[in-house]
Amino acid sequence: MEKRTIQRSGADRSFMKGAMVMSMSMIIVKLIGMVYKVLLGGMVSSVGYGIFTLAYSLYDPLFMLATGGFPIAISRLVSKSVAENRFRDVKKLHKITIPLFIITGTICFAAMVLLSGWYSSIVRNANVQFAVCALAPTILFGCLMSIYRGYFEGMRNMMPTAVSEVIEAGGKLLIGLTAAFIVSQTATNEYNTSGTVFGTYYENYSQAYTAIDTWTICAALLGIVAGALFGFIFLMLRYKLKGCDVTRRQLYYSEPARSGKSITWDLVRTAIPIGLNSLVLSISSTIDSTLIQMRISDLSQYSAERLVNSFKQVGGYDYSAMAQQHIAAADFATFLTGSYGYALTLMMLVTALTQAFGSSALPSLTSAWTRGNKDEIKSNINMILKLTLCVALPAGLALSVFSKPLIFMLYGRGDVFGADVGAGILQILGISVIFIATSTPVCSMLQAVGRVDLPLKLMSIAMIIKIGLNYTLVGIPEINIQGAAVGSLVAYLFVVVVGLYFLCKETKIIPDFLNVFIKPLIAAVGCIFVGRFIYNLLEENILPYYVAMIIVVVLVVILYVLALTLLRAVTKSEITAIPKGEKIAKLLEKMHVLR
Repeated sequence: MEKRTIQRSGADRSFMKGAMVMSMSMIIVKLIGMVYKVLLGGMVSSVGYGIFTLAYSLYDPLFMLATGGFPIAISRLVSKSVAENRFRDVKKLHKITIPLFIITGTICFAAMVLLSGWYSSIVRNANVQFAVCALAPTILFGCLMSIYRGYFEGMRNMMPTAVSEVIEAGGKLLIGLTAAFIVSQTATNEYNTSGTVFGTYYENYSQAYTAIDTWTICAALLGIVAGALFGFIFLMLRYKLKGCDVTRRQLYYSEPARSGKSITWDLVRTAIPIGLNSLVLSISSTIDSTLIQMRISDLSQYSAERLVNSFKQVGGYDYSAMAQQHIAAADFATFLTGSYGYALTLMMLVTALTQAFGSSALPSLTSAWTRGNKDEIKSNINMILKLTLCVALPAGLALSVFSKPLIFMLYGRGDVFGADVGAGILQILGISVIFIATSTPVCSMLQAVGRVDLPLKLMSIAMIIKIGLNYTLVGIPEINIQGAAVGSLVAYLFVVVVGLYFLCKETKIIPDFLNVFIKPLIAAVGCIFVGRFIYNLLEENILPYYVAMIIVVVLVVILYVLALTLLRAVTKSEITAIPKGEKIAKLLEKMHVLR
């Protein structure tokens, strides 16, 4: 019994350490990304931001096609090989993946460039082609990074991945925004002087402003390419200079390496269902965003009056005249896509964190499943779900309840109309993010216990639901772009509920829903609504909304941590499992909130 406790404690620490490393890097990366997008949003209009969002809609499925499920498959196979003392297989697997990723990355990079013209005609905005071409090289460098990230994660060393992600984000911020600012200022000055933008004459300011936006977005996207290049260089040097984390002793006592054909077959067999899952998700998102763009364009053409009237009361203001101007300029669909992108920026902060939990969960749970240790499997499942929901529940509710002040803090100084539309979308997406964020760890756990086929099936059905709902709801003028948020809510609710059912069925383990879900939900609901009450008092009588919002965020986080502890949702052993956890536990014990 004592041995099992020690093993379980070690597994918890291993997972928590990896989760904390990945989470901290994700927080840094997403904060950098948010600063990047907010400052970029201040340089361009909602139409320009829509071009940025649409370029990513083509990039995502091609990147997934290039890498497939190989990074996750590599992580899973490395972890499995380590558990079985097959360290020679680990080294051989790494060598096999290098030419594979170089070939697929080059092919998909070329495909993105070749498809850019066709895609821009489908989304009915010719300027998207330039943004797509600027972003395309990122696929190649992203593939090269995947060679190393999957390997290190399988070895339970999350630090190289974390550092490379921070380097990638920093390069994007510094180089991308610097380039965007220089291009924007140069183009604006040239137009004010000669009426041209980089040598092309424009008859009116509206056309010139769109051209300046396009050039600015392309410059910003080149910063993303540079960041990916720097991230790859770091990982390559880390591997060459510090080695592969496999010792000579481990290699000496390792089982003989299997044949390259056998390892490649295992890799492909594991990667295909995982990759198809990611590919289905990305392709569905591209189809979804394209259909939304087309549906809004059709509404602008055939139901313009009803569409304009739906914007008479948005955030307490009448934006119908501005909506009519965008319809006349034939860019209303791209404008609404940009507003949707504002909400997505905040939503992705939460989903990135839980994605990190999924990456950290895979090696630990795979190892426990391979060894058949049921106590460790149960401990991992409860830990992963609790950590995910302890983040997703308060974050999702906060995004929904504080949608307007949060959006306006980031984007309200520029395009007020776009920010108000984005705030309305975020009210629904805030609830959706609870299920979107939870779906990734649930799918990772299914893959870890050998059911790599289930996430593909679940996501395929979910995306059919999402596309169907979005096509229907967005086509109703009074709902328009907000229908996309509703589709996400229903689709990911399905994935989480059905995914958990199959996880319980496969492992014969029922999660501790009281501590995993009920207690965090009570703490989150109570603290968020106390925070809203305090925000209303501060904002209405004393402080500007952005100062009040910052104060309330800090206060709610403190209250939430205390509420979790008082409700016994987290235990002392779980707190001490995280880095610096012993000091945190001692502090909470002195405050008499932890026993």
